[in-house]
Amino acid sequence: MNHRPLPLRPLAAASLALAALAATGCGARVEQDPEQAGAGAGSATATVDRCGEPVEYTTPERAVVYEGGSADKMFALGLADHVHGYVMPPANPPVSESPWADDYAAVEFLSDDLLNRELVVDAEADFVVAGWNSGFSDQRGITPEILDGLGIQSFMHTESCYNYPGFPERVEPFEGLYTDLERLGAIFGVQDRAAEVVADYRARVEAVQEQAPGGDPVPVFLYDSGTDQAFTAGSQVPPNDIIRFAGGRNVFDGLDERWTQVGWEAVVEAEPEVIVILDYGDQPAEDKIAYLEGLPALADVPAVRADDYFVLDYNEGISGPRNIDGVEKFAEYLRERAA
Repeated sequence: MNHRPLPLRPLAAASLALAALAATGCGARVEQDPEQAGAGAGSATATVDRCGEPVEYTTPERAVVYEGGSADKMFALGLADHVHGYVMPPANPPVSESPWADDYAAVEFLSDDLLNRELVVDAEADFVVAGWNSGFSDQRGITPEILDGLGIQSFMHTESCYNYPGFPERVEPFEGLYTDLERLGAIFGVQDRAAEVVADYRARVEAVQEQAPGGDPVPVFLYDSGTDQAFTAGSQVPPNDIIRFAGGRNVFDGLDERWTQVGWEAVVEAEPEVIVILDYGDQPAEDKIAYLEGLPALADVPAVRADDYFVLDYNEGISGPRNIDGVEKFAEYLRERAA
């Protein structure tokens, strides 16, 4: 079940005073000249951590966002008016399926390619939101440092900072989602809105945990892709939290990695009772399931024998507001399975 974002309340005059308060929980400090209060965009600055590096931001007006997780974070905060356009590679499910489909329709579709510097410059962006190694990339020549040199502000998903060189910052994946919303709220001067959204998401996750099946957590294997080896989720990506909050245990939660490869022998030895299929791209989930069922090595794996699969939408598995939908759906699946 998709949840519509909370209604955006107009910022009252009192909210301008709140802009001067420190948002210490998310590593943000906001300052505004009292004489400039109410003067509009550009009058406020916010110092916010970007993967552990304090960065001073001015209020962006022409953001470019990469993939659904980045766009959804902006839209969940009611910031569509600050988004110029989005880049959406073909692996992403159609934006028409998003809870924020109307917001996607109101901004410009820029490309279905990978994020690159030329695209950002041509769009006259003043702010870019993406993850490290998912959007930003040394190999493709688009990094926060390069954009800094071009006078273009950038924001990286906190969850992806685990792999970022130089300024390491490490939080659990769902905490990374909450942190991003709070930091974006500080950058755009909508701290109250961000606090409401985060409180709602936390409450929904707590409700899931309270209803989790009793007994030992169900061993769960996430299958992203791969033939010679399996591409799966380690402990540093949202599916790990989705699985554990719902009442399961990621069989590869001992791997201190984000997305990583494992041998099929390790999958067999882990004896997962449920397999989560990450659904994206041009290979339907049904084809992935058929591939797993056709592997002789997996024939005796409990989940394969029992035909016990759960399909997780791509945007529920990458860092973004739809993580909350993902944990609710998987929790319902586990509860029904245990009934």
